[in-house]
Amino acid sequence: MSRYIATRAIRGANALVSEAEAMLDRALEEKGAETPVAFPSTAYHLPVILGMTGIEVAALGQLTDVVAHARDLLHPLPADHQWTPYLGETLDSGMAALLAAETIEAIRYVDGLQPEALAGFEAAGGPAFTSPDADATEERAPNGRLNGAIDDIQLRSWGIQLVDGRMPGFAAIVGCAKSNEVAVRIVRELQKRNILCFLSGNVNGRSIIHQLIEEGVELGYDTYTVPFGTDTISAIYALGFATRSALTFGGLKGGQGREILLYNKGRVFAFVLALGEVDDLKYAAAAGAINFGFPVIADTVIPQILPTGVTTYEHVVSMPFNEIEGVDDLERAERLVQKCIEVRGVKVHIADVPVPVPYGSAFEGEVVRKVDMRVEFGGKNSRAFEYLRMAGLDEVTDGKIEVVGPDFSDVEPQGSMDLGIVVDVAGRQMEKDFEPVLERQIHYFVNGASGVQHIGQRDIAWIRLSTKAADSGFDLEHFGKILHARLHADFGAIVDKVQVTIHTDPERLKGLLGEARAAYDFRNKRLADLTDLAVDEFYSCTLCQSFAPNHVCIISPERLGLCGAYNWLDCKASFSINPTGPNQPIKLGRVLDPERGFWEGTNDYAKVGSHGVVEEVAMYSIMENPMTACGCFECIVMLIPEANGVMVVSREDTSMTPAGMTFSTLAGLAGGGIQTPGVMGVGKYYLISPRFISANGGFSRVVWMSSFLKDTMAEELKVVADRDGDPSLIDRIADERSVTTVEELQPWLVEHEHPALTMEAIF
Repeated sequence: MSRYIATRAIRGANALVSEAEAMLDRALEEKGAETPVAFPSTAYHLPVILGMTGIEVAALGQLTDVVAHARDLLHPLPADHQWTPYLGETLDSGMAALLAAETIEAIRYVDGLQPEALAGFEAAGGPAFTSPDADATEERAPNGRLNGAIDDIQLRSWGIQLVDGRMPGFAAIVGCAKSNEVAVRIVRELQKRNILCFLSGNVNGRSIIHQLIEEGVELGYDTYTVPFGTDTISAIYALGFATRSALTFGGLKGGQGREILLYNKGRVFAFVLALGEVDDLKYAAAAGAINFGFPVIADTVIPQILPTGVTTYEHVVSMPFNEIEGVDDLERAERLVQKCIEVRGVKVHIADVPVPVPYGSAFEGEVVRKVDMRVEFGGKNSRAFEYLRMAGLDEVTDGKIEVVGPDFSDVEPQGSMDLGIVVDVAGRQMEKDFEPVLERQIHYFVNGASGVQHIGQRDIAWIRLSTKAADSGFDLEHFGKILHARLHADFGAIVDKVQVTIHTDPERLKGLLGEARAAYDFRNKRLADLTDLAVDEFYSCTLCQSFAPNHVCIISPERLGLCGAYNWLDCKASFSINPTGPNQPIKLGRVLDPERGFWEGTNDYAKVGSHGVVEEVAMYSIMENPMTACGCFECIVMLIPEANGVMVVSREDTSMTPAGMTFSTLAGLAGGGIQTPGVMGVGKYYLISPRFISANGGFSRVVWMSSFLKDTMAEELKVVADRDGDPSLIDRIADERSVTTVEELQPWLVEHEHPALTMEAIF
């Protein structure tokens, strides 16, 4: 352990704790001990403090104990003349620095100084989660604020990407790069690998955030580049994110500090990239990050902590930027990123996609606003559709990409035109049932290109291409190149040949659209006939076990995964692609209870898959042995005993519910692989399944539902109401616009004659 590092980290931690004490004294004097303290839209209070100490800070006065604990963790500076084993003292001081930093940021929220103001800045996606169904395509005024603390909704929306490997880890970038061009290249290299970037800190007042904004790089949730703040203290939000990952997905509780740190060391692949001069405060923050198992890589000359003695892997690595081999600074930036990934052991997969713009999952949420748009396909002023079909091996020419009709060169800027994307695939292992599975991937594959926004699917697709992407050379043929490359890369086990035809000719489009709609209709009927009783095997999904080790997800034709991303056909295709992967067939065997949904096979799998934690899983009941959840569910279903029914809360809903808790608080009951009768995390389209809590009365038990679900699933819910013989059922279900307490709910249900009131007792 370097005495130099220990000295600077401990000195920085002492200074930061003193700053926190002074700020707290001032805040208590000015505002009082009862003043509420909170980060926005989280059930985890101040997450690092909660995780490490168990203190649920809700008021300024409670921070007194936190700061006192931080002071107790501090140590004196190492002596100049005598060697001592000061690794432990340094790590303690690093943790003290984290507690102090979160205290400071909490007080700044009270003072209205967080999120940090930055004139003219506009976040891509905003500082809070925005539904992908919201109209985020038009111009918005700059909000002038950086991101600040990440809310629980965004954490959960990233959950499935974290667990399935699409987002393999995160980088906490602190400081300022050598140049703007280097800053952009570092971030682009990380985005290309789908690594989430958290940005903070500065060198002499200049931050990588400033550099990226000056170069026109979009920052925000939508692009995996989250600007926390321009000072080093704001890096605490990255470690708060890491702490909440353990609390949200790992089933851990506040106060389990050691377990949370070990969880992050083993399951969260993150690292700190320190750009530019490393001062005392950055050394202290680095010591805090090392507690989590996150190594620190610096692009300057600093002492290193390498695998010797008690250190079993690299903690601090120095890679002076000007000494990195490379023909120029941009190549050096690439090698710096490669070193970071190597040190932390982040597992990345990059598809080679031949397009003239940056490509990766980091761009999937990118928004192309009308003012930045070159052309759009679909939407209000044109039509667009996508159609993937299986063909014989001799009918497909692999790699053939053809544009039939005019390109968009004659379309006025910000204009529109019709578009049809027809993909022909062939393969010895390909099956007709896999067509919709592969077709749905078009959305994700096309969205991976920077400057392309894709919404919808089938015959309601809507694609926008930015002027910047068009000026870079992106044309219609590149849609085909993306699909050819990604289908081979992701589905090579079942797809041998891919041919793509892009149609813009109006007459040709009309005939193809009719063919596509006939295929859509056939698939819909096929899926309708695909019931739980029509198959002899369900599928497991263990993707989430990388974060929630005891969670078991069982997917059937009538119950999709709780994340909403995987249905039975997806799992069947996944098993064909990777027979040893996360989706394994579960032979059902003997039916034990058809009403509640118990089979010998599902129960046997539950025991094995949960490592003995779960004994049985009822596929159709919320009251008895319900399925567990990790934390990336789309909705929470919860019993409201006073109403003899259940409520359904959407992940996008931040309002209070009749249970007296918001979604974020409820999620603590539903997640972490815990089996809790009366509480269940689900995918939103499970709500419209005939098997939705069918053992407990089905959809008619829903007495309260987030308006977001009512509005975005209006057509689907109408079909459910008609199926259940009560066309007005949805109008009888309360939401947050009319009811927020259980006391309000009961008379509302009586007034609207909700059927749950006359059903037999739910328990």
